[in-house]
Amino acid sequence: MNHTQYDWLTSTFQEQGGILRLMPNFVPRRFGTPGRRLRLHPDDYHAMGMHRGAIKERWFTSVVQAQNGPDTAPCEGMSSVICGGDIAKQVLFRDAAEALGEELIGGDVMAKHGAWPMFAKFFDFNEPLFFHLHLKPEHAALVGRNSKPEAYYFPTQYNPHTGTLDATYFGLRHGVTKEDIKARIRAFRTGDNRITDLSTAYRVTLGTGWYTAPGVLHAPASLLTYEPQWNSDVNAVFENFTGGQVYGYSQLVENCPEDKWDDLDFIVDLIDWEVNRAPDYRERYFRPPVQASADPTHEEKWIVYGTEGHFSAKELTVQPGCSVTIRDPGAFGCVVVQGHGVMNQLPVEAPVMLRFGQPSGDECFVSAATAFSGVTYVNQSKTEPLVILKHFAMDYAPVC
Repeated sequence: MNHTQYDWLTSTFQEQGGILRLMPNFVPRRFGTPGRRLRLHPDDYHAMGMHRGAIKERWFTSVVQAQNGPDTAPCEGMSSVICGGDIAKQVLFRDAAEALGEELIGGDVMAKHGAWPMFAKFFDFNEPLFFHLHLKPEHAALVGRNSKPEAYYFPTQYNPHTGTLDATYFGLRHGVTKEDIKARIRAFRTGDNRITDLSTAYRVTLGTGWYTAPGVLHAPASLLTYEPQWNSDVNAVFENFTGGQVYGYSQLVENCPEDKWDDLDFIVDLIDWEVNRAPDYRERYFRPPVQASADPTHEEKWIVYGTEGHFSAKELTVQPGCSVTIRDPGAFGCVVVQGHGVMNQLPVEAPVMLRFGQPSGDECFVSAATAFSGVTYVNQSKTEPLVILKHFAMDYAPVC
């Protein structure tokens, strides 16, 4: 960040009372079919080029580059702050967090992590994703990457349809062995390995969610999903055919040391066997909303919690024509999914349709001090609620 950008950032931070507005941050994926629920203009789903695949994700408060192959742009997947209301004056959110430090992200986050350690996303696939896992810390360290815990929440406002399968496969059926998994891996190059035959599918309910720990095999449902997660974009794909698409063996091993690519013992040990075969998996990891506060003007619920200390999220609903002041325990990113109003006098609104490369009024980052002192949310609609999803870099939720 140069001196001019720093001046833009600090003046905006002061003028907006510790709340920053972020640009929409869309990410293409080469695999899968878009669910077309991101409120992106129909002409813009291939805005980065046909060779990059369609846009299927939108990332919030991201400081990391997407892992999208050799054509990935240097700042692809990284969020930007709009300074002074002028999209010609943008600063990477990563640089803003580094420059403002604990003034922006909070002393507790800075002391524990030294940086902003997570982001959230909307992922939007019309078919369920492949059966895969995210590396445990000991395996991620071997390739210089972070492990990736993640959580899911299914917002009603962004799910006018549920795609082709409204169920997620989690874990492995009781009694599945390492030899069973090895047999499916050996079949990777010869035909459909049908590995989800070894798993259990759970029907998805809108307005609820799940926590998924590293090492857990899962194939997410075909809903638009709000996903708070750790700063990582790595996985190991154990399913070779889904949604009409073939996934090569390289996608199973690309985040493993090269000398382990044909080591089936190493590959099956990427799996957390105790968690995957837990008979009480749903009881451990299903996350129904838990009320945080409520009165005639509003309701706020914890929607992500019990994440082994990593992150948390809330859903705030403010009734038409009402206002409420909410004090939060830490800095947070947020996205407006319904309605319009103001946050401490900063106008916010859910989009009807977004154009690629143009600003929106739905994404903000609230600094720690502003969150502590309280943000006043005013719903300026007379007819519909103002609904905001908020994600935190610590598990602040007083529930387990």
